[in-house]
Amino acid sequence: MITIDLTDQPIDVSAALQLVQADGAGAVNTFIGTVRNKSTGRPVVRLEYEAYDSMALHQLRKVATQAQERWPMLENVVVIHRKGTLQIGDVAVVVAVSTPHRAESFAACQYIIDTLKQVVTIWKKEFYEDGDVWVAAHP
Repeated sequence: MITIDLTDQPIDVSAALQLVQADGAGAVNTFIGTVRNKSTGRPVVRLEYEAYDSMALHQLRKVATQAQERWPMLENVVVIHRKGTLQIGDVAVVVAVSTPHRAESFAACQYIIDTLKQVVTIWKKEFYEDGDVWVAAHP
């Protein structure tokens, strides 16, 4: 099962973890991306994420589907990304996967977060005390 969401509301990490639970899964792996207070040596005040919603949702589902094709043992996949204004410490993205064994779980989770940062139409703007800048989506 694949669950994808793009939301302007806080992400419920425990709910995301419940969605990936499966009787056949011996491993659940998560990536939780949060807003940090510094970037490139500058203090960050807040972030804003913008998205082309319909395309971003399509691309998120495509990335999750590619992961399932690459790791057929994937039981469940959850990808939830925030948009709008986020404060320091807010959860910006959650990727959670479940598999029978840990190796596939780690690999699939990393593939999903790395790939979505490269291909999904979600843009990040960092705000500093002295200005702001659009940030490249690539890690």
